[in-house]
This record gives sequence, structure tokens and C-alpha cells, in this order.
Amino acid sequence: EGEKKPLKPVDAMQCYDCHAQIEDMHADNKHATVNCVHCHDASEHVETASTRRMGERPVTRMDLEACATCHMAQFNSFVHVHHESHPRMEKATPTSRSPMFDKLIAGHGFAFEHAEPRSHAFMLVDHFIVDRAYGGRFQYQDWTKVTDGMGAVRGAWTVLKDMDPETSDQRRFLSQTATAANPVCLNCKTQDHILDWAYMGDEHDAAKWSRTSNVVEFARDLNHPLNCFMCHDPHSAGPRVVRDGLIHAVVDEGLGTYPQDAQKSELITMEKVTFQRGGEDFRSIGLLSMADSNLMCAQCHVEYNCNPGSQLSDGASVGMDDRRANHFFWANVFDYKEAAEKIDFFDFRHATTGAPLPKLQHPEAETFWGSKHERAGVACADCHMPKVKLENGKVYTDHGQRSPRSRIETTCLNCHDYWTADQAEYAIDYIKNYTHGKIVKAEYWLAQMIDLFPVAKRAGVSEDVLNEVRALHYDAHLYWEWWTAENSVGFHNPDDARKSLTLSIDKSKEAIKLLNDAIDAQVASR
Repeated sequence: EGEKKPLKPVDAMQCYDCHAQIEDMHADNKHATVNCVHCHDASEHVETASTRRMGERPVTRMDLEACATCHMAQFNSFVHVHHESHPRMEKATPTSRSPMFDKLIAGHGFAFEHAEPRSHAFMLVDHFIVDRAYGGRFQYQDWTKVTDGMGAVRGAWTVLKDMDPETSDQRRFLSQTATAANPVCLNCKTQDHILDWAYMGDEHDAAKWSRTSNVVEFARDLNHPLNCFMCHDPHSAGPRVVRDGLIHAVVDEGLGTYPQDAQKSELITMEKVTFQRGGEDFRSIGLLSMADSNLMCAQCHVEYNCNPGSQLSDGASVGMDDRRANHFFWANVFDYKEAAEKIDFFDFRHATTGAPLPKLQHPEAETFWGSKHERAGVACADCHMPKVKLENGKVYTDHGQRSPRSRIETTCLNCHDYWTADQAEYAIDYIKNYTHGKIVKAEYWLAQMIDLFPVAKRAGVSEDVLNEVRALHYDAHLYWEWWTAENSVGFHNPDDARKSLTLSIDKSKEAIKLLNDAIDAQVASR
């Protein structure tokens, strides 16, 4: 690789002539001394552009190393692989979170593989290789790459290979895989496409990609996980979000930054800033009034729609051309059902019961609302990205997001200084073990109900009764699966976890009683 040429600064005032919104963000803020050429190769652009035409579009750097020039400690912490985590550990295993997951989710692509999370450096790579997404099309070049955090961050395709680069169709390359990926899925893994994606993924003449794009071709165009600019505005260095579904929920729908706390929503606000392309509104970002990692992390750690589905009202299909395929419900487990009914949507039908069901994603943000830690002012970064002091005394935010138990001294003990590290871990295990027990019990009763359903059908139980059971199945599933999709095993909100999981058990038992009574009535009538 040749020696890099020194950057030749451009006159930022010339850029501001066209990019007035950028001037507002850049000129008087922390990054005011960072010249445009640091992130944009604009040499041809400034010569060919005018106020009436774009000219040669500048090449914009999306890689995390653009920021590492100044923020090296943050970058190094991000690419560091936490080897104590459990790589590619399926949730549907006896020792993991959800041992009966496959039966309970039957009929959905997640039954092919649903793994515990690992280091964020791998979030894009792991999406490409998961068995449910691309049919096994994308694989590691070799198994030595599974620990290569730096390679995964520098570019997914430096560690992965395409089994058939000459084609772009979604098909199965390996047995027991699915082809469930779509372009919306990728929006919380990377924003490499931020300049080529219209707001909400709508089709637009200036957009290279949309919700309906060929997902294999889209995937090949993406390289970097969790770009720095997803949370940090590159022009001002201020806090922001870029995930359109979150901006739509908070601003367009008026739900606010904290739907259950009007006062906090007024304190921490989000300003929607829209950029135009060709004189038309094209894309938007959300500028935060103050840094709030709960909101920054909610771009991904949230329950959202990222797939086609069906309408609850009539079963009609909802395709990727419908905005409901890119929707943030921005509701907690107890409000989710009403939010889903509001947009008339469900994800899939269970393979055994035929019940219309939600498929929940990773709802950490909504789970945290109202918890003791959230009420005390704790945010995601306090536990998962603590402040760390370098040898030279400089303090920075560790960007190697992981469980606080791996660094108790700088997380839990910051507040609970009356504990030892062993006591803090003991308290964590106390909460998580209790919740996991409730998850397993909820799974047992859901499985009992599912197994009884075909028995009832064979016995001739009426559709009216079966539909009552399907409605109960929806509730039992929702109140159970929320806690297998959520990645803290209840720690983020132990009270809501217990309430929800016991509700799931109640609903399953109610459904079982309905089925057994109906079966007994059928037998008696003979």
C-alpha cells in the first residue's frame, strides 16, 4: 500500500455557499477546525459544483478509522474483542436463554439461528453469516477470521466471502438455512448507505437503495459496523441519531424521547433536520439537545418492524413497499399490543396453531423505561461504556460495549460503593437467575398449549374455541418472547420481567383449560 498523500484543505466557506445547514453545525462547534477534506474527497467536487448542480459528487469516508485519527483510544476499545463472551451461542440451547425457542417460534426464520450477542465490532459480519438471513451465501474466508475484530471493522469483505459472486438472488446455499434478510434489517448494523437511502427507505430518484432493493446487492455495498456518525454528528461532534424509524416515532408521531415520562421528554429533545436532494426532501437526522446514550443505543436496541408481515384485521400481506416494514413501535411490553393494533400488523403465523404472532427484536431501550436504574438517571453508557483513564491520565469513554460484570470496578461499584466486586456479581446473578427461571416456566406452559392444539383440532373442537386460544397464544407469546429477545435476562427491569412472564404463564394456562374443556365436551358428546 502506497504512502498516503497529505490532505489538501479546501476553503470551508466555499462549501458553506451550498451547504448552509452544515455551516450551522460546523462553524462554531468542536469540529470547526476539522477541514472538510478529512472526511470528503472533494477536490473534483469543488471545481465542478455550483449552486445549481452537484457536479462530481465527493467521496465520503464511512470507515471508523476516519475518526480514529483523533479518537484512537475510542477506536481501539471498539475493535477489541471481548473473548469472555459466548461467540455464536444460540439462544435455543439448554444452557442459554431460551431452550424451547424453536418450538415456540416455529414458522419464523429465527428458528434457523438466533444467537446471543457478541462484540459490536462483529455486528455487520454476524448479520451476513447468520443462518436465517442469506441462506448461507456469505461465509468466513476461513475460521481464523472469527476473532478478527479489526478486519471486521475495516471492512466486512476483508474477512468474508460470497459463495456465488456472479449471482444476486436470495436462495439457500446450505441446508437448514433461510433467506429472511431485507434492506431494513441492515439499518441498525451499519449506515454506510446513509447518503444513498431516502427517509424511511422510501423509493426516491436520488436513492440508490430502498426498502425494496435486492438485499444481496445491498449487502455487498456495505462494509463497516456501527459507524461513529450514527451517534456523533461529524460536523459538530454533537449527539445525534440517524435511524429514520426512531426519528419518525419520536418526532413525526410525536411520541417523544421518553413516551412514559413527559417531563424527561421535554428535558431531552430531538430536532429533526431534513436534507434535500434535487430540491426535494431526501433524508433526515435527529439532533439531541444533550447526549443521551439511552436514545443513541435505541437506534438498534429497540423493538421495531424490519420485515414484511400481515394485517391483523384481514390477514392481507404487508410488503416491503409499505412503510410498516420499517416501523418503531416505541412502546414497552405492556403497550406493544395496542401499538401493533394501531398499525394493523403482525409478523407471522405460528406453524402449529396458526395464531398471528409478533416477532420481537432486541427491546432493551423500552424495557429500561421506568426501571429503578432509569429512574435514578442511569443510562446505557454508564454500565456498558464506562469512563476509563489512560496511563497518561486522560479520561475517555470506552467504546467496547459489553456487560458491566466484566468491569465491575468502573461500573456497578461507581454507585454501589458499599459492595465488593463479588457482591455486585452475586446481585446480578440473583436477578438474572430468577428471571431465567420464569422464562423457562413460561416456555413450558406455552409448549404445553402448542402441543395440545393439534389434539384439540383432531378431536373436532370448533374454530370459535380455537380462535379464542389463538388470541390467548398472541398474549402468552408476547409476554414471553419479549424477555428472550431482550438481552439482559430481565436485569434492565426485573419488576416488568416478572409481571410480564407470569402474565404469559397465566395466558397459556387459560388457553390450555379452554382446549381441555372443549376436548372433554367433544368426547362426552360421542
